[in-house]
Amino acid sequence: MRRWIPSMRRFCTRSCRISSSCPSSGTLSMICQEGKPQAAVDKTLDNKVFKGWVETDNPWTSDDETDNNEMTYVNLQLNPERYTGYTGDSARRIWDSIYKENCPKYPSEELCHEKKVLYKLISGLHSSISVHIAYDYLLDESTNSWGQNLPLLYDRVLKYPERVQNLYFTYLFVLRAATKAADYLEQAEYNTGNPEDDLKTQSLVKQLLYHPKLRSACPKPFDEAKLWKGENGPELKQEIQKQFRNISAIMDCVGCEKCRLWGKLQVLGLGTALKILFSVDGDNHLNQPLQLQRNEVIALFNLLNRLSESVKFVHEKGSSIEEVIKEQRPPTVQKDASKPNLKLDFL
Repeated sequence: MRRWIPSMRRFCTRSCRISSSCPSSGTLSMICQEGKPQAAVDKTLDNKVFKGWVETDNPWTSDDETDNNEMTYVNLQLNPERYTGYTGDSARRIWDSIYKENCPKYPSEELCHEKKVLYKLISGLHSSISVHIAYDYLLDESTNSWGQNLPLLYDRVLKYPERVQNLYFTYLFVLRAATKAADYLEQAEYNTGNPEDDLKTQSLVKQLLYHPKLRSACPKPFDEAKLWKGENGPELKQEIQKQFRNISAIMDCVGCEKCRLWGKLQVLGLGTALKILFSVDGDNHLNQPLQLQRNEVIALFNLLNRLSESVKFVHEKGSSIEEVIKEQRPPTVQKDASKPNLKLDFL
């Protein structure tokens, strides 16, 4: 997928906020920045305005997008997703809180289909974030040398076949949401005050959504109609919505500013995909048209970009990474760890 041009690059994020309910708040000072200088967010932005977007609630996320006093526009191209130096107990507590409180992994026979989906989505997102850290890593701080950290890619993702599988699952899930909302996204107003950029954005959106190879290879990447069946379906949906909103809120607890930016953006993108697939245009919402906020569209496309780049990197490096690892240490390699079975049936 191509890098998105200006209309898709500006994301609005909240000013720093670390809640007392955060899992790490007991040991963190109430400041915005942890980690190293490369973790800071560059807030340089030209003076553009966004027009033509409605303000609507998303039942899957916690952000109040109408509270503009706490929002700051950020140019994502000046703040790429990469290694930031944010590691240790603080980062670990964030992910521990997400998994343990909201999508714990039980034995498969104890987990309903819908909760399996939530776990796979979060695991796939986590894997994608790890891939991008490994892809753009600070190899030598003294010389500011950046490059690929393949041992890290192996240790965090490739040696766990399930994590690779969940990465592919999450990619197809978000791809399904984008294609399902094709009519809406095609007609959306990508208005930044630069007519050339606006037209180019609209053209790229159409190329993506109606690409013949995409439509022939993945006519329906994910079948959302299989979920929320049975008499407990509505209650189960509300329960999982609550869990995902909590995951969204936990992202406010991330102590690294740039990590928080990309974490919130991608969780919002996942929440937007859930909104498209499960909150509108269903049997109980025939008269409820799809409406998305500007931030939701930006988050959805950027998440799809991040996931597609992760899948591409894993595909490229998976077959050769074992030799790289062998040169650096003698591991116990799991064969075909990077070649998942692409039958992504969650049932």
